[in-house]
Amino acid sequence: MYQLTTDRDFDRWRDLARQMLAGQISPPQILWLDREDEPSLLSNTALTPPVSSQPAAQTRVPREYLDLASKVACHRDPDRWNLLYRTLWRLTHGEPELLERVTDDDVYQLGAMERDVRRDRHKMTAFVRFRQVPAESGEEHFVAWHRPDHYIVRLTAPFFRGRFAAMRWTILTPDDSVAWDGHTLHFGPGVPQSQAPQADELESLWRTYYANIFNPARIKIAAMKKELPVRHWSTLPETQLIPDLLAEAPRRVEEMTRKSRENARPGSGPRSSGSARPGDAAAGDLYSASTSPETYASGLPAGKAATFPWTAEPFIPQSRSLKVLAEASKNCRGCDLCDIGSQVVFGEGPHDAMVMFVGEQPGDQEDRQGRPFVGPAGQLLDEVLQQVGIIRDECYVTNSVKHFKFEPRGTRRIHAKPSSREVSACQPWLVREIEVVRPQILVCLGSTAAQTLLGRDFRVTQRRGDVMKTEWSPWTMATIHPSALLRIPDEALRAKSRGEFEADLAKVAEQIAKLKAG
Repeated sequence: MYQLTTDRDFDRWRDLARQMLAGQISPPQILWLDREDEPSLLSNTALTPPVSSQPAAQTRVPREYLDLASKVACHRDPDRWNLLYRTLWRLTHGEPELLERVTDDDVYQLGAMERDVRRDRHKMTAFVRFRQVPAESGEEHFVAWHRPDHYIVRLTAPFFRGRFAAMRWTILTPDDSVAWDGHTLHFGPGVPQSQAPQADELESLWRTYYANIFNPARIKIAAMKKELPVRHWSTLPETQLIPDLLAEAPRRVEEMTRKSRENARPGSGPRSSGSARPGDAAAGDLYSASTSPETYASGLPAGKAATFPWTAEPFIPQSRSLKVLAEASKNCRGCDLCDIGSQVVFGEGPHDAMVMFVGEQPGDQEDRQGRPFVGPAGQLLDEVLQQVGIIRDECYVTNSVKHFKFEPRGTRRIHAKPSSREVSACQPWLVREIEVVRPQILVCLGSTAAQTLLGRDFRVTQRRGDVMKTEWSPWTMATIHPSALLRIPDEALRAKSRGEFEADLAKVAEQIAKLKAG
């Protein structure tokens, strides 16, 4: 038997797996380990892996498998490498359609591990709390300590790079650490919690925030602990308030009920916005302990006032089929925009499109027709695309937010900019679209799309037309949203801005030509 160590590195496992496949080494002949120093019952019989003088033959597997495997590789289960090689072997030995058999034991296990890793990543993005520490350079530096269930630091670090691009920060975990210096992510070994900073003045802000959004009338302790696991409480300053808030809850509920009855008496006048009734959705409880994605996803009776998990993550299926994802998006309750507008407007275009355009949100016509970029802004986009020689049908077109947010004015529906909270809630859909399409060219149309994917500090007015390599695509650019051009009242300025928009899309056309020419 061959004993191979991966050093918890997916790329190393992939290289070794290629060698094993080239040598026709079957799964039962290999024992995969994370570390060389891990004890093995078979260590006395382990052999050095074969070294071939010939380069390993190229092995083709579905792109879906590689993406899935890169996530499963972050799972803590030590058997994951054996599972990955076993499924790889089956895919390359007569079962190319294996991943479509969702009832297969191996495929089911892969899916379960991927879901575990995805949930853990979501919790890391929600539970990391930075603390400010003094730095020798005089610059502000923020450090957080977090204990994930799986090896997800490398996988999740790009999220923090995009969200806190302007900060200098470090995230420590027991297994790995990552630091951002404003330009590059630096990965290092794990650090015990005892070496992490313990407190700073930011913690009082967290506690104040949590105390204000805590709704005692909607307490479900079991659901709270499921969504906010107790093992994370030591690094969350706001959780120090939970015992006192729970103890005070009965008195506060009684007080809320008394005020509600007083307001309901004849002659008491309209109920003020601050006198919430027990069970009201609008009582500052959007992040209350009772609001968990799992609770919400279980379904609500029609017409019942609702709170939202403020993330679409729980509603996204494992499937990489755009058709399946689009269908699932119709049931998303990730934020309150799901109750606004006519329908969800998912992206459209080829699943293997070379180019992806990302806008802000659907407009009035898009909401009515259920398709992105079909209104006046879409018509302008089509016109310029045709002008520079880009075929829209070969591109994937989507938005950062999938619902139309508007303000009614008479019979008209006027565009309203989605809040950062709504954009953040919808971001998992966009990320999944990018993961499926994997565009070689990504174009952000407008500031909302640019800040969603390139960080909150990105300014289209300053960096429009810059080409950069990002985690989303090797060729990424942001430009003006066509609807912004339509809203410019000054004719001369509108003409100038349109010229810049055309120049940016001409760059895209040039890059398409280069890629097609090979």
